[in-house]
Amino acid sequence: MKKLILFLFATMVLSLSTYAQSRLTVGGYGEVALTRNFYSDNVYRYSSASAHAGESHGRFDIPHAVIYLGYDFGKGWTMQSEIEFEHTGTGVATEREFEEAGEWEKEVEKGGEVELEQFWIQKAFLPQLNVRMGHIVVPVGGLNNAHEPLNFFTVYRPEGESTILPSTWHDTGISIWGQAGAWRYEAQFLAGLDALMFTRDNWIKNGPKSAFEYKVANQYGAALRIDNTSVRNLRLSLSGYAGNSMRNTYPNDALSERYDVKGTVLVGAFDFAYTGKRLVVRGNADYGSLSDAAVISRYKAGKAAGDSPYSSTPVGGAAYAAGIEAGYDILPWLQPRDKEQKLFVFGRYEAYDSYVPSEGQADFSYTAKQRIAFGLNWSPVPQIAVKAEWSHRFLSSQYNNEPSVSIGVAYMGFFKR
Repeated sequence: MKKLILFLFATMVLSLSTYAQSRLTVGGYGEVALTRNFYSDNVYRYSSASAHAGESHGRFDIPHAVIYLGYDFGKGWTMQSEIEFEHTGTGVATEREFEEAGEWEKEVEKGGEVELEQFWIQKAFLPQLNVRMGHIVVPVGGLNNAHEPLNFFTVYRPEGESTILPSTWHDTGISIWGQAGAWRYEAQFLAGLDALMFTRDNWIKNGPKSAFEYKVANQYGAALRIDNTSVRNLRLSLSGYAGNSMRNTYPNDALSERYDVKGTVLVGAFDFAYTGKRLVVRGNADYGSLSDAAVISRYKAGKAAGDSPYSSTPVGGAAYAAGIEAGYDILPWLQPRDKEQKLFVFGRYEAYDSYVPSEGQADFSYTAKQRIAFGLNWSPVPQIAVKAEWSHRFLSSQYNNEPSVSIGVAYMGFFKR
């Protein structure tokens, strides 16, 4: 009898454990990139272009390593978290400096970031109505909607969108989304961007970041995305963002009230993806505007002093990015019987400008760039891609063009679901 009870108890524990594990989702993605850039990395390479012609430099990097953890609580309640290590994270060490009277000092040992990119709780009511609350991805543009490394052919993320927009754009707020037939929508209410974090070289890219232990939310933003998949193998999408960005920092500064400076950010984007049996084509077109850019630029130049976390560079009244890439699987020509592997030959073209000046602002013509890339993507299994790429960045004639060669390997998948 005792053995029977123990057997039943062990069976119950095992069943409960299996049931709990069946609700758990574990996954992630990561990239390794090795690059030789045949241009200078000197900070004066644009202001003194001729002095830095013919220079080169190399970089080895792990741009992203991400861990997904999700759980299904039942009755429509789920959670999802995503922890991201960028450039292998950060390192800080405490040391005792005997050369400085034995003082204890903290030193930064390496660069990088560790971020909680997603953390939300969701209630599903219907396929057409789901509600999320927490830290969520803002799916504005093609890259933010599909930022995992197997969703683009290049070794690094597509350059145009990742230059002018946050990438991956994530912020705290509420999302309502759903799908009906070939249509999917998502509407979000978010904490606003911070105009003092905008820059000449990256436009609003750093706007969602906060140097504090909390996200300032004096201003708010809204994002919307609509996808349609009516045509077989083709997704067409429109997305956008709107929100004010001044007075969205700490301390709450009244200058924008006195001068009626709102810093309204408007972004509109179109992107598509065609995924055929052997042909894959993706593209995007993004345009954004910032009101009061000249006033904001003058104001934040004075705020960025000492240890201030704010940028002192001006920000343009507009920015744009457009790109298209296409890849064709040639492996069926080489190994017709191998159905799992793929070998894509790809090409990509993009044009972008992170600083389009408004009236009265100085022009910095080096921010307007065009880029082409050609290469190979080999997938020995569906979850892994080995990438090789040659690229060339074209600038205005007074600057040096910027070619590079890169190789990389990336994975993306779920280990348990």
